[in-house]
Amino acid sequence: MGDHKDNGINIDPAFVRALAELLDDTGLSEIEVEDGDRKIRVARTLTATAAPVAYAPAPVAAPAAAPAAAPAAAAAPADSFADAVKSPMVGTVYLAPEPSAPNFAAVGSAVKAGDTILIIEAMKVMNPIVAPTSGTLKAVHVENSQPVEFDQPLFTIG
Repeated sequence: MGDHKDNGINIDPAFVRALAELLDDTGLSEIEVEDGDRKIRVARTLTATAAPVAYAPAPVAAPAAAPAAAPAAAAAPADSFADAVKSPMVGTVYLAPEPSAPNFAAVGSAVKAGDTILIIEAMKVMNPIVAPTSGTLKAVHVENSQPVEFDQPLFTIG
């Protein structure tokens, strides 16, 4: 099994096999080698069947399992946060404009619609979270410097 002559070019089957193995080892779809007038190109067609397996809905499964494990405990917090103002973004909560300053508002204090209650820092931007209505600040559900998720309860005004 030496070199084969095809269309005037010497072909070394062992070299072609070595190139094909190189495609498999590296995950490449094609490789081309040139040596003077001799040019060898080895290619393979990649199938897209593995692409849909790349994602998994794990975040959906975790919340669904928690209420099933403790239905009574999950129902109580949901009801107590029904009127809470929820976070519009992911970030870090700050209850005061700067570390040495007093909090924007204290539980039990009167607030007006538009008053800043806290700040959420997201991507180095300070975003004021304001009272949507006037009333009394009944509860603050987060602590200073705490990371928060989207739609997490922040505070309740009554």
